Amino acid sequence: MAETETKNVTSRMRQRPIVRLGILLISHSILVSIICCTAGVLALLLLPVLAKNSYISENALMPGSASSMLSYQDVLEANKLVRDISSLSSKPSGVAIESRGIIAQYMSDLGAEVNYHKFHPHLNEFHPLHFFSSPGSEVIQDNFSCSLYGVNTVGIIRAPRGDGKEAIVLVTPYDSVRGGVGEALSLGIAYSVFSLLARVTWLAKDIIWLVADSQYGEYAPVTAWLRDYHTPVFGDLGSLNSEMCDNNNNIYKLKENSIQERNISYTFKRAGTMAAALVLKVAYTNEQFEDTLSIYAEASNGQMPNLDLINIVNYLAVHKQGLRVKVEKFWSLLESQWLRFLGEIFESLGKLAKSLNPDWKFGISPSDYVEGTATLASSLYYQALGVPTGCHGAFRDYQVDAITLEISPKVSFNNKDRRSDFLLLGGRLIEGVIRSVNNLLEKFHQSFFLYLLTSPGKFVSVGVYMIAFALIVAPLPVVAASLYADSNDLNTASKKDKKSSNSDELGASLKSWKWLNSAKRVFVVHLWGAIVSLLPYFISQIRDCTPTTNFLIWISLSMLILLILHQILGSPYFHVCELKPQEGEWALLKSVTISSLFIGLSLMSVINFATAEIGALLLVPISLMVHPLKHDIKARSLRSFSRVICNLVLGVISFPPATFILLKGVFEGFDGLNAGDFWNWVESLWAWNSATYLYIDAKCFDTTASEIRNL
Repeated sequence: MAETETKNVTSRMRQRPIVRLGILLISHSILVSIICCTAGVLALLLLPVLAKNSYISENALMPGSASSMLSYQDVLEANKLVRDISSLSSKPSGVAIESRGIIAQYMSDLGAEVNYHKFHPHLNEFHPLHFFSSPGSEVIQDNFSCSLYGVNTVGIIRAPRGDGKEAIVLVTPYDSVRGGVGEALSLGIAYSVFSLLARVTWLAKDIIWLVADSQYGEYAPVTAWLRDYHTPVFGDLGSLNSEMCDNNNNIYKLKENSIQERNISYTFKRAGTMAAALVLKVAYTNEQFEDTLSIYAEASNGQMPNLDLINIVNYLAVHKQGLRVKVEKFWSLLESQWLRFLGEIFESLGKLAKSLNPDWKFGISPSDYVEGTATLASSLYYQALGVPTGCHGAFRDYQVDAITLEISPKVSFNNKDRRSDFLLLGGRLIEGVIRSVNNLLEKFHQSFFLYLLTSPGKFVSVGVYMIAFALIVAPLPVVAASLYADSNDLNTASKKDKKSSNSDELGASLKSWKWLNSAKRVFVVHLWGAIVSLLPYFISQIRDCTPTTNFLIWISLSMLILLILHQILGSPYFHVCELKPQEGEWALLKSVTISSLFIGLSLMSVINFATAEIGALLLVPISLMVHPLKHDIKARSLRSFSRVICNLVLGVISFPPATFILLKGVFEGFDGLNAGDFWNWVESLWAWNSATYLYIDAKCFDTTASEIRNL
C-alpha cells in the first residue's frame, strides 16, 4: 500500500515540472540568494549603461515645427511690467496691493478675464489617514483672520478655436511683499507669452496665467487655487465679512480699487480641463557661464509627469534656444573613484562586445557613467522621498502633468541690455512648449509615467529598472519556504517518543499550525511599528522642544510601548528564554518575518516603486543573513564569529536613524550631525503626507526589531 502511494506521488511530481523546479530552488536557497542578490545589485549598477535616449512618442506634439511669433514688441511691454514691479521695492508700504493691481491691470489690458483668488495658507500637519492624498486637500473654512489670507491673481485667455473644454496653465510664483528681480523677470517672461497668445488665431486651448502669491510659500497658493478650481465654491472675494477686515487689510483694499480695476472680477473663474501646467521661475547664480534651464519633475509619492512633457522642453531648450539643460544630481558622487573604476570596466566590456558584433552597442565612457549614476541616484532618491521638488507637485495630485522650469541667466539681472535678450529667450521657450501642448487632441498618454532620469536626454523605463528589484526580492519567498521546511525537519528529528499512530497524526496537525505563534510575534512588532508612527503627532504638540529632544522622547516612548506590549501580548523577543525551546522555532520565526518583508515590499512597489527599490536594496541582504547569536556563540568557530560580527553591524545599519546618519555623512559630511537631523527629516515626510514615512516606521522599524528578535 505504501509503495503504491509512493508511486502515485512520484508520477504526480513528474507531471508537474514547476513543482520540481520549486523544490530544486528551495533545496539550494543559499545559492539562489547569492546569485539573485548579486545579479540584482549588478543590474542596478548597469542602469546608466542601459539608459535610452529620450524621444517624442506623441507625433502630434511636433516641437519646433513652427517659427516663433514672439517679437521684440512683446518683450518691450514685458520690460515695462518688470520696471513697474521692480520700482515698488523702494516703497515702504502698500507693495502687495499695488503689485497685484499692476499685474491685474496688465492682464486686463490684453483682453483677458482677470479675477482675484483669496486663500488661507495651509500649514502642513500630521494626518495619519491622509497619507495618500495631497497635503492641502482639506477645505479651509472662512473663520480665520483676514490678515492671514493671501491673494492670487488669475488671468484667462479664451481660445478662439477652442470649445472651452481644455486649458494650459502657466504659473509664476511671486512674493507680493518681498519679491525680487528674479520673480519680476519671471512675470515679464510670462507676460510676453501671454500678450502673444491673446492675439493669435491658432490657439485651441484656454490659457490660464496664475500669479501665485508666494509670501506664505510657493506650494500653498497653488494648492488652494487647484482645490477651489476642482471644487465648487459658493461665494466670492467680495462676500468676505467686512467686520472681520479693517481698513488696513490687503483683501479689503482690493475692493476699494474698483475704479482702477473695473474690469477685474472677484468671482472665481474657471476654464477647461487642464492638459498640462508649467511653473516658471528665474534664478541667478554667479557660477553660470551660460544660460541654463533646470527641470524639476518629481511630485508626491514618486509621481512623475509624462516623459513627453520633459522631452519637448529639453528639445526646444537645446535645439531652438541654445540653453544648457540640467536635472538634479548628487554632486558628491561625481568625485567617486569606485564609480569611475566601474565605468572603465563597463567601457572595456562595451569595446569587447562591439568587437564580437558591431551591432552590439554596449558601454559608455567613464565620465558619462559617473554623471549618469549621480543623476540616477538623485532621481531615485527624490522619487522615493515622496516630497514634491516644487509647486508643480500640486498639479500631479489632480493627475495633471506639470514641471517646474527654472531659468538661470549667465549675466547679472542688473544688465539692462541683456535683459531684453533674456526675456525673448525665455518667452520663446515657453511659447514653443505651449504651442506643442496646444496641438494635442487628448491628454498625455503615449510615453512613460514610470521612469528614472540619467540625464535630461536619457531615461530608464520601469521595464528595465524593475528587473533589479525583482532579482533582489526573488530570494525572499524561496528562503522563507526553505526555512519553513527546515523547521519542520528539525522538529520531527527532535521528537523521539512516538506512542501511537493517532498521537503522531495529532502531533503533525499541531506542528502544521506552529507558524501561527511566529505570526503572532511578528504581528506584535508590526502593531508596535504602527503605534510608533503615530507618536510624532503627539510629540509635536509639546512646545519649546528642540528636534533632538523630540527625537529622544520618541525613542524613549517607543521602548516603553514595546515593554508594555511585551507584558500584555507576550514577548515577541524572549522566546529563547523559554524552558524548552524548540530548535526549529527560530527558523520558523525568520520564515514568517521574511514573508512579511516580501509582502511589504511588493505592496510598496505599487505605491512608490523607487521606495521599494531602495528598501529592497537595504533590507533584503540584512534579512537573509541574520542568524541567532546564541547558536554562533556556542559554535566558537571562525565562521560563526565572522557571522556574529556581520549580524551586529547589519543590525545597527538597518536601524533607520543609523542609516540616515550614515548616508547623510557620506553625502554631506559628518560635521555638525546630530540626532535632531533625523527628526527634522522624518517631520518633513509626515508633514507632506509621504507614504515613505509609513514605510520607514511600519517596515524598516519592524524589520529591524524582527532581526534583533531573530538574533
